Amino acid sequence: MSTPNEPPRLQPRAPHRPPVSPETSTVFGRPDGVDGAFAPRGPQGGSAARGPAPQIADPDPVLAEAFGRAPGDSESLQRDPDARYGESTEPEADPDPWRDPQAPATLTDPAVAAAQEAAPKSYGPKIGVRELLFGNRVSWRALAAIAVAAVVIAVIGGFVGRWTAEVTDPLHSKKVSISTKEPNSGDPKSRVTQVVNAMSRAVVSIEVRTDDALAGGSGVVIDKNGYILTNYHVVMTAAADKSAVLSVLTYDSTRLPARIVGTDPATDLAVVKVDDVDNLSVAQLGDSDKLQIGEEVVAFGQPEFLRNSVTSGIVSAVHRPYSEGNYPDSDQPGAVLDAIQTDAAVNHGNSGGPLVDMDGHVIGINTAGLMGGQDGGSIGLNFAIPSNEASDVAQALIRDGKITHPQLGASVADVANKAVSGAQVKNVVSGSPADRAGLKEGDVITSFNGRSTEDSSGLAVAVRKSPTGKGIPFTYWRDGRSLDGSVTLTAG
Repeated sequence: MSTPNEPPRLQPRAPHRPPVSPETSTVFGRPDGVDGAFAPRGPQGGSAARGPAPQIADPDPVLAEAFGRAPGDSESLQRDPDARYGESTEPEADPDPWRDPQAPATLTDPAVAAAQEAAPKSYGPKIGVRELLFGNRVSWRALAAIAVAAVVIAVIGGFVGRWTAEVTDPLHSKKVSISTKEPNSGDPKSRVTQVVNAMSRAVVSIEVRTDDALAGGSGVVIDKNGYILTNYHVVMTAAADKSAVLSVLTYDSTRLPARIVGTDPATDLAVVKVDDVDNLSVAQLGDSDKLQIGEEVVAFGQPEFLRNSVTSGIVSAVHRPYSEGNYPDSDQPGAVLDAIQTDAAVNHGNSGGPLVDMDGHVIGINTAGLMGGQDGGSIGLNFAIPSNEASDVAQALIRDGKITHPQLGASVADVANKAVSGAQVKNVVSGSPADRAGLKEGDVITSFNGRSTEDSSGLAVAVRKSPTGKGIPFTYWRDGRSLDGSVTLTAG
């Protein structure tokens, strides 16, 4: 009940129900004459208004087996998990591989069994040789003839075997002696052998030992007093290091102490001496100016410390200017040779050894060679100092212990272009013979004392081979013109 001061309360509103369509009412509505929830049942248990109740048919046997109770079990729907309901207990027949496309290939019994022969009830007579070999087709007489023929063949074979054993020599024998030819007691047929026999005792090996190194080369005895000619670069270590031990090994391996007499780096020559040695074999020096290209020569020495080695070849060229470059481990310029070129192999250790002609005369001192390949062996381009120049240097060193050479007083370098090739003057020493001759920087000397100078080595050789104290003609190129000049060399 509301109070006087309260506003009037609203009453509940009736729910809105949309009208039901006749089709829905027909399907879901009550049948006619029914007000309650259910219609009265008819005699069949169905609704009287709707007609008889539907009849429920028996379940399908498969469904009944799958979802029904187990036989004899009226209380529980649970089945024994190990039971095999509905399965046949009869053993399955063997599968037929002909009806199974997945069956593997197998071997089975044949379709028709092969007939087997019955085992003999008794054994027949034994077969003989004639029946076994010839099937009863050969008579006994023929068989006897064959046997006789076999015996005859065996006898003949034995006789032949015995005869061949007696006639043929056995494979091994203690009576064999190998015949040898007596050595030729006369002169050797090879000219090289003759040269070796005449020259080898005059060739020596030279060794230079320091605290941590061993160097060496070769040499040749040129005087019975023990003077030995060799290369400067063979003994340069001993010349610079007074503690180095210099020794000489003769042909018969006798080791002798040696001393340096004198050296000449400009020509790469040196003389050493051994004392108190009797019966030294002395080599004879030949005239190198008479050498001809193609002449046979033999090179002696100890390449790679292999003592008493010889190689042979020919003279490939003469008066070949060859520069050795700087000496090893030194800034000192190396020698420039007026060389004999030969294809006789010259390797490390041959330096200082003699180059000998077929008359047994020393015509050169082996000095250098162009090496090739991984091992640095000779390639047939080898050079020797001519014996005439070596003899002059050796005599000066033995006499004075030193030697001087003509000097030009100018430094030069190689040049070759379309205009000119020769020795180009790079620097002129003030007051030198070149300065007094009027040579200037840039001049190119193309010949000297009648000898062509195609490079700086050629000029160095030509200057060293010229006399001092007299005018020497030369030709040079300047400002596009060829000019002639004269210079007086001095010794230095």
